Amino acid sequence: GRGFAFRRKQKIERQYRKLLKKGRKINSQQDNQFTDTYPEHLKHLYLAEEEKLKKRRRAPNNSALSEEKHNKAVHTCTFSNRSVMTEGKFKKSTSNQKAKEEYEKIKAERARKKEEAEKRKQQREEAQRLYKQKKMEAYKILSKKTKRGQPNLNLQVEFLLQKIQQNT
Repeated sequence: GRGFAFRRKQKIERQYRKLLKKGRKINSQQDNQFTDTYPEHLKHLYLAEEEKLKKRRRAPNNSALSEEKHNKAVHTCTFSNRSVMTEGKFKKSTSNQKAKEEYEKIKAERARKKEEAEKRKQQREEAQRLYKQKKMEAYKILSKKTKRGQPNLNLQVEFLLQKIQQNT
């Protein structure tokens, strides 16, 4: 149907079309460079330059493109804790590989979020434990009674004094 895999596929297709469109715009701008009328005494130079550019676009072995391909070819891709080194010819990643990369990114993001949530939960539990411990100590001090069942005012005054000293 139209589940998330379908939407992901459509998103990737849109991105691909966008890249193609950008590539066409760049090429059309380069084509428009030499369409002006040239001065008669320099016309042969401009035409020669234009032919060189056309040959470069057709021939895949020009130095700039081959250097760029080589740089792309020696990059490392990581899939499920396994490193794959591609050398020589640059192989475009297939849609399956792209999906795996996207999945790995999402998985790593989820793991990071889960770890952060766990850390926050532990901090909150620790803070609650300390708070309860202080409350319990205060309750024990304030609820002490004398032999006859009267509240022990000496302990209560000491407790209040400690509290005041801690705040200042």
